[in-house]
Amino acid sequence: MSLVSNVFILFVAGSVAIYYILPQKVQWCGLLVMSYIYYLAAGSKYILFLLFSTIVTYVSGRLIGSQIGKNKRKAKKFLIAGLILNFGMLGVVKYTNFILENMNLIFHVSIPGMKLLLPLGISFYTFQSSGYLLDVYWKRDTAEKNPFRYALFVSYFPQILQGPIGRHSKMAGQLYEGHKFELSRLCRGTQRILWGFFKKMVLADWSVVFVEAIFGNPDQYHGLAIFGVLFYSIQLYADFSGGMDVVIGISEMFGITLDENFKRPFFSTSITDFWHRWYITLGTWMKDYVFYPLTLSKWMGKFRKAAKKKMGKKIAVKLPICVANLIVFFLVGVWHGAAWKYIAYGIFNGIIIAFSGMMGDQYKKWKKSLHITGKENWYHVFMILRTFILVNISWFFDCSDTVGQAVKMMKYAVTSFEPTQLFLIPAGREGVAFTPYALMILLGGCIVLFIVSVLQERGIKIREKISERSFAVQFILYAGLLLSIGFFGSTAAVRGFIYAQF
Repeated sequence: MSLVSNVFILFVAGSVAIYYILPQKVQWCGLLVMSYIYYLAAGSKYILFLLFSTIVTYVSGRLIGSQIGKNKRKAKKFLIAGLILNFGMLGVVKYTNFILENMNLIFHVSIPGMKLLLPLGISFYTFQSSGYLLDVYWKRDTAEKNPFRYALFVSYFPQILQGPIGRHSKMAGQLYEGHKFELSRLCRGTQRILWGFFKKMVLADWSVVFVEAIFGNPDQYHGLAIFGVLFYSIQLYADFSGGMDVVIGISEMFGITLDENFKRPFFSTSITDFWHRWYITLGTWMKDYVFYPLTLSKWMGKFRKAAKKKMGKKIAVKLPICVANLIVFFLVGVWHGAAWKYIAYGIFNGIIIAFSGMMGDQYKKWKKSLHITGKENWYHVFMILRTFILVNISWFFDCSDTVGQAVKMMKYAVTSFEPTQLFLIPAGREGVAFTPYALMILLGGCIVLFIVSVLQERGIKIREKISERSFAVQFILYAGLLLSIGFFGSTAAVRGFIYAQF
């Protein structure tokens, strides 16, 4: 049941109606039933994986909770067992064939691949439920006693397919407590959903037409390599952040506030800043559950001492942080998919962040010698453009089929430039005749998105400003947004959200 389908819209409308008809004490039960109906609609064969993850982490959480303050060693054993089973399931279904393919290449054997299901949203609910186990073990949260309530936390339907990755401690109260119907909440949710659909259908779905043509035929459209990656930036951001808008808007209708996943990432002034603004919940998950535990671990402490003896105190302080960042972004790459291109994507980001960390003092010296305070407007713009270029280089790995193709496209980007080839790409049902109009729609949509982003970056709360207007004004704005989706939305094939495949 795609988020952009009419069936899904009807499902959401029916779910919201049922939710507020139910007594507040049992509203969470209604959400649980709706969540499982939604997931079953995607395919009954996937439900076993969701149940496995839910049961394993629920039981492990209870066992860990029973030993907290009594027997830390037992609690740790239960934690490790729960994490191995939960991540093991993810590893088997997502990475088995990738491992077999590489074994065949390395050892010159021909082990056949396995026909494995890739359950919808498995990466998201695996990370969410594993984070819960770690929070219980570290006493940041208490183990949920009611298995059905916990099942709702894992399966909550608006977020299960593409996040955001939630924390039980933040979501529990909102999921389990009842909510009174409020028209303003429904309006704000609708506002967010429409904005998400605008980004998805007007920007992402038109961009993908050009992305697929250019990256699908790199030799034919070699003069458009740089345009291909720019279109991919539009597609990925509009698709993923648009999906988050839809998810957060639906939750808002239920009175549930989910974590924001994007904060205008293309205004970032460094790759580190970019990852604080892009896919925020994955970044905070990696920071809290991988980065900090790594940097504070005993073996990292030994590594720090050894580095201090050989390379001095300054480097010894920075080096473990760099190593931890490289490990984190290797895992980010692996999380994105079972292919070397994703690993290259993660390592590319990790190397830049690690290098920037090591060069921090040198950067300060260079700025001082050039009389740059860092507060100059031109310097701020320069940092944004530099970061944008680095981000787009990383997209070559993400968008290409292989690492080799990514390198090839990078080469084309700096050696071949033929923008007129854009008009040879068929756009929508009308073909090349509509291509100039599709490009104008994309440009207009990007301008709208840019203006909104600039206002938000300056601290203007646009949603609150709209909510303060009369119902008639709000209705006109929403109707205008809906009509713009209808008039300017892509006429190419309807596509689901990218991250719903994770």
